Amino acid sequence: MMPKFLGSIAVKLILIAFNPIAFSIILSIAGSNIHAQNAPSVPRIILDTDMGSDCDDVGALALLNEYANQGKAEIVGIIYSSGAVPYGVGVIDAINRYYGNSQVPIGASYDSLFGDPVDKMLAEKLAKDTSAFHHRFIKNTDVPEQTHLLRTLLAIQADTSVVYVTVGHTKGLYDLLTSSPDSVSNLSGYELAKTKIKKWVALGALNADNPEGNYVRDWNFFFNETIEFTHYLANNFPRPTYFVSGGGDVMTGKSLAVTPPGNIVRTAYRDWLWNIEKKTLYDQRPSWDLITVYYAVEEPTQHFRVRTNGYLQVDLEQGSRWVATDTTTNRHFVSQNPSSNTALADYLNQLIAKPSED
Repeated sequence: MMPKFLGSIAVKLILIAFNPIAFSIILSIAGSNIHAQNAPSVPRIILDTDMGSDCDDVGALALLNEYANQGKAEIVGIIYSSGAVPYGVGVIDAINRYYGNSQVPIGASYDSLFGDPVDKMLAEKLAKDTSAFHHRFIKNTDVPEQTHLLRTLLAIQADTSVVYVTVGHTKGLYDLLTSSPDSVSNLSGYELAKTKIKKWVALGALNADNPEGNYVRDWNFFFNETIEFTHYLANNFPRPTYFVSGGGDVMTGKSLAVTPPGNIVRTAYRDWLWNIEKKTLYDQRPSWDLITVYYAVEEPTQHFRVRTNGYLQVDLEQGSRWVATDTTTNRHFVSQNPSSNTALADYLNQLIAKPSED
């Protein structure tokens, strides 16, 4: 019997688009909501990633899966918002499956021109190796289109219950906000975000709170033609926003060296480090994305400074900078305390090397 809270939306999905992917989404949403009712204080997270550009995306998703397995977070869904290399979906599915969470809904951008065009992590090789990692999906078109999935997921959530975490580009969230009412919901994307999302936590605008007031150009918020989407979101996102700047000196990856060879997290880190920098797991990689997930889930106070009076000023040519104000806003700038680098590295290394659920 279908849970009552799924309502007409799930019924409509079954009648109109009955297929294995749609059915698995419905079942996973149902299970996720049942679990959420038993643990209402647990953060319910949608992770938006450009998996493949850097191996810290792998670490971030591994960390989120570990939090879910510990009962510290609920994974509502994963969005792959970088369509130029379509194979990030396969890596995402393999990671979720390694941690025993293969039911988590995945959506992806179908825009083949947007995102980092270089397959730095050899994601195509990993995604196509289904015999090694036992995952189902390989490329973006194997899963629902990202905006459709986001609208479907958000429509059935409790009001202000979802934490949207961006560790990649800003286009996925922009596409949601600018979407129109449809058969899934009579609300616009802006209205859905305002009603269903509790807060947006985003890795971006790194060092934008510098004392000189200089603009910065960082990977997530500026490059790959993402600045126009960042500009829109910085000015229009209707809920509290937390821009996270940190992780650059928090080095992780060495703990994966003692995990099983079939660990997709270990393999992806190894391949990225060697392919891009000719380094090994023991050389490690900065943890920008991991820090963002850590902050979103645990909301720690001892390792971060949070500025509450100000806003992110975004210029299409120069980048972004944090501007302080005399009054409190719903924009926050989160800076990691450099003195916490070692402690955070040890803690995150421990979490991403936990055994899988299989």
